[in-house]
Amino acid sequence: MKANNVCNSCNREINTLPNNTRFYCPVCNKFEIVRCGHCRQIVAKYTCASCGFIGPN
Repeated sequence: MKANNVCNSCNREINTLPNNTRFYCPVCNKFEIVRCGHCRQIVAKYTCASCGFIGPN
C-alpha cells in the first residue's frame, strides 16, 4: 500500500517540503493525519476522515 504523501489541509505533496509531520487522529487513532510545515505554521484546520474530528484546536 502506498504511503499518503499529501497534506490533509492543503493537498500539496509533502515529499520535499520541510517540517512535515505524520500522526494518527488523537480521537479515534485510526486515520493518519499528514501535515506540511506551512499548514502547521499557519495552524490550518484538518479533518479526520474516519471520525470527523477537526483539529488542531
